[in-house]
Amino acid sequence: MKTPSAADSPLVPRPAGVASGAGLAGSDPGAVGAADETASLEATEAMAVPAPAVTSPVAWVLLLVLASIWGTSFILMKKGLVVFSAMELGATRVAVASLLLLPFALRHVGGVERSRFKWLALSGMVGTFIPAFLFAYAETKLASGLAGVLNALTVVFTLLVGALLFGQRLTGLRVLGIALGLVGTVVMLLGGSGGAETPTGEGNAWYGVYILIATIGYGLSVNVIKHKLGGMTPVAVTSVLLLLIGGPALAYLLVGTGFVHKLSTVPGAWAAFGYIALLATMSTAVAMVLFNKLIQQSTALFASSSTYLIPIVALAWGALDGEAFNVWHFAGMVVILAGVLIIHRAK
Repeated sequence: MKTPSAADSPLVPRPAGVASGAGLAGSDPGAVGAADETASLEATEAMAVPAPAVTSPVAWVLLLVLASIWGTSFILMKKGLVVFSAMELGATRVAVASLLLLPFALRHVGGVERSRFKWLALSGMVGTFIPAFLFAYAETKLASGLAGVLNALTVVFTLLVGALLFGQRLTGLRVLGIALGLVGTVVMLLGGSGGAETPTGEGNAWYGVYILIATIGYGLSVNVIKHKLGGMTPVAVTSVLLLLIGGPALAYLLVGTGFVHKLSTVPGAWAAFGYIALLATMSTAVAMVLFNKLIQQSTALFASSSTYLIPIVALAWGALDGEAFNVWHFAGMVVILAGVLIIHRAK
């Protein structure tokens, strides 16, 4: 769950993702991220139509489909890293997502107030662009399933950044939830990297710190969207912020990396590119539409339930790919999700 980021956040479904994925399309977590992704629930709720009193069967189906999409983001990153570097993967993810939503960006960019472009650029950088690279770099030495669990910290940092920078009220229960999220992270990292089944063949659990930094970016992005970009539709926010960061990502990909050379000479490069393109497509355009539909069909609290399902999907894919998951990882996951539950429920 890369909430989230234009690529990896819920409005930008990412894990990690297009991301963030990410701003609004979300992130990861995540285009980037996805991705990422239920951390922007408060921002989305303000844009949504009133929800029905009873959760419909359609809402349950949407919830399961979204959790599957965002939970799969992390294994897709891992498969892309078999051929491409973390920098190449991150740039490809952002570039593909921006090209995908370019028609929507061109439709909406003319109606955006000039004063809002700086906030769109900020949200795009911290919620999509930077997390795309951080998640990819983390997964070079961290199991994809563990990355999926750590993505849940987006909720924790959305609240913390909101309190520190935007005057959001912190209650005792919310502080407890934040503390549990951070404690759970340390417990998970103490359990190791999740095995040697990483793209580099090496493991380093502390690469999870890169995901922690990415989720801080998601938290800042969500608050910027909520407090500075109110009144804009999710499609407008996501597409325009991707327009602002997509150009630099594409230029860097084509000129500053060996992406084109690898694509034409390295065996398996087109398959790896396919995984990344699928990640960018599903974690942005498709998941964004589904998430906004879910908000209309149910409530923000119900939609936030994907926070608890995404790690399960991510861990299942990791297990199928030979990743290890021990008692420390399990304990850390339980503590993190308990903290997220408290934050969701606290008044």
